[in-house]
Amino acid sequence: MFKPLDPLLHSQLRLAVMSLLIGLEEADFTFLKEKTASTAGNLSVQLDKLEKAGYISIQKSFRDKRPLTTCKITRKGISAFEAYVENLKKYIE
Repeated sequence: MFKPLDPLLHSQLRLAVMSLLIGLEEADFTFLKEKTASTAGNLSVQLDKLEKAGYISIQKSFRDKRPLTTCKITRKGISAFEAYVENLKKYIE
């Protein structure tokens, strides 16, 4: 019996963000925007959804008087991502 895939991670952009963050200690908004080729507005909405689910944490600060948004994957996010990958492998096999 297949376990359902986490609908929050099944979104292409949210999955891309989580895939990037799983291998990094943290990433800033601009890096994620460039790597995912998303618009700022869409990325912002998707990051908010991931944060509300507890999958990432977002810290807002300033660097050289410019706003800086930094994202980190949480333990809950790591567990959810790993479970998603394992469930996906079962569908592929």
